[in-house]
Amino acid sequence: MSSSDRRTFLTLLAALPLAGCGFAPVYGTGGVGLALRNQVLVAAPDTRLGFELVARLEERLGRPNGAAYALDFTITTSTTDLAITGANDITRININGTVDFVLTELATDAQILADSVSSFAAYSTTGSSVATAAAERDAEDRLMTILADRLVSRLLTASSRFS
Repeated sequence: MSSSDRRTFLTLLAALPLAGCGFAPVYGTGGVGLALRNQVLVAAPDTRLGFELVARLEERLGRPNGAAYALDFTITTSTTDLAITGANDITRININGTVDFVLTELATDAQILADSVSSFAAYSTTGSSVATAAAERDAEDRLMTILADRLVSRLLTASSRFS
């Protein structure tokens, strides 16, 4: 058996368990993810972190045109010192973030889903003050991307209940 035949065989063998479990692509034809595409009106951001979160959410969910759902959110962040030298200098900081969110159906004003997602991102403080400030901003942006992706995953997981 040639290596390409072996790869094809192994790929088909790996997909075999999915055939009987009801697996269906979220964005495939008739997938539940399509029910949310361009249908979620995300609350307007009021902070830079909120702007980053909303930008990623709209990138993943699309901009609404005749939205069926409204998504309201609250961002909470905190920092933790991760690495401290013997001279008590902090060399690495962890930013912890949580987004509490509520998805509401606009037609009925019924709360469809209320949940939260959490994650973290870290940055180094060993560079200049300008480099440290840039690293902090980058870590915050990465954290908002992570949280937005987790929020979308949570919405897609629950979308079969309300689509």
